[in-house]
Amino acid sequence: MLSTEAISAHIRDLEARRYAAMVTGDIDTFIALAHPQLIYTHSNGVVDSLSSYVAKCRDGYYQYLRLEHPIDSIQVLGNVVLVHGVMAGEIISGGTHKTLNNRVLAVWTALGGEWKLLSYQPTPIK
Repeated sequence: MLSTEAISAHIRDLEARRYAAMVTGDIDTFIALAHPQLIYTHSNGVVDSLSSYVAKCRDGYYQYLRLEHPIDSIQVLGNVVLVHGVMAGEIISGGTHKTLNNRVLAVWTALGGEWKLLSYQPTPIK
């Protein structure tokens, strides 16, 4: 069994890969990192499943121009990991340019020996 430190380091790497995939439009990598039952909540309250989020990304509804994602803390709780941090950047959403500045919570879970993103929840910082 991996140590808490090793799991945290691995999740930190997965988070970096996920954000990089979003900015580069690498949908296949995002899908590989996501749990089939992903619940992806956006800062405007819209909720997507994995399939609806991927469809919107493929259709160009979401275009991530720049994202920064400093991680404040990682909590390893058995087969669940909570990642607390910030997401700031620029996005085009439905044709509208938006600046993002959110506190975020990402939930990862072990599935078949791999860590998968199960849930994502941003909260705008005012």
